Amino acid sequence: MSDETLVQESEGPAGLSLRERMAHRVEINVPERGNPTLREFIAHVNASDELYALWTATNVNAIERLGMTDHGPVHVKIVMNIAVKLLRLLLDRGIEPSIVTNYGMNRDDAVVIVAAAALLHDLGMSIHRSGHEEFSLFVAQDQLRQLLPGIYDAATAAVVRSEVLHAIIAHRSGGKPLTLEAGVVRVADALDMAKGRSRIPFQAGSTSIHSISAMAIEAIHIDAGEEKPIRLRVDISNSAGVFQIDELFREKLKGSGLEPYVELEAKLEGTEGERRLFREYRL
Repeated sequence: MSDETLVQESEGPAGLSLRERMAHRVEINVPERGNPTLREFIAHVNASDELYALWTATNVNAIERLGMTDHGPVHVKIVMNIAVKLLRLLLDRGIEPSIVTNYGMNRDDAVVIVAAAALLHDLGMSIHRSGHEEFSLFVAQDQLRQLLPGIYDAATAAVVRSEVLHAIIAHRSGGKPLTLEAGVVRVADALDMAKGRSRIPFQAGSTSIHSISAMAIEAIHIDAGEEKPIRLRVDISNSAGVFQIDELFREKLKGSGLEPYVELEAKLEGTEGERRLFREYRL
């Protein structure tokens, strides 16, 4: 997955055995940009059979039992790459992450925290959708105790775990991020909505504002802004796509702490046969 294009991948069809599902593993990767700590952490992630099995269980509940879009390795890989890119755009403008301000750690550690939180934020779905953010805390805690040794000393690992768990719980609806890193993860989760990848469950084949608006998001472009550090450009193929942005993304952006740093522009393209209700939408 490049820094510019978030590729949608497949974990293999439903109905496979666990062994077969594990054989269809999605490799987790993100541009390292000279961050050896991030490189080592991602290597630990890809070596963990237990973590991948948890992502598999998460998707069994999400896709096969609840009829939702995926919440497994494809989703978390996309969210991780978005989150890391958002954080780096903020760092490029001199905005310091909380782990630097509060603990005197470095920016590379902030990237690891954002990557870890993005990868682990939905693990609670392996237990149940209802309350999955809270369930994610103790499932992720156990995983972090396995992933961080050898990367950080005991005291530093304890702080990193706390920061990751804070970002996980703050991504929920009504969550209140207290750190820049948590705000980044919250916003990144909401941005996995291109090509119908809405996080909102809807019955297969049904027609609703959720299903229609989700299919209307063609692409999301994340770039450095001129007036603000982050510029989001959303390509929409149907006016209904505004619902995803105005109702769902706005809710995640609100209270994230990233409001002063993000500008968003949505453009409506390819509306043949539809009455054009707007040309551009800005948030």
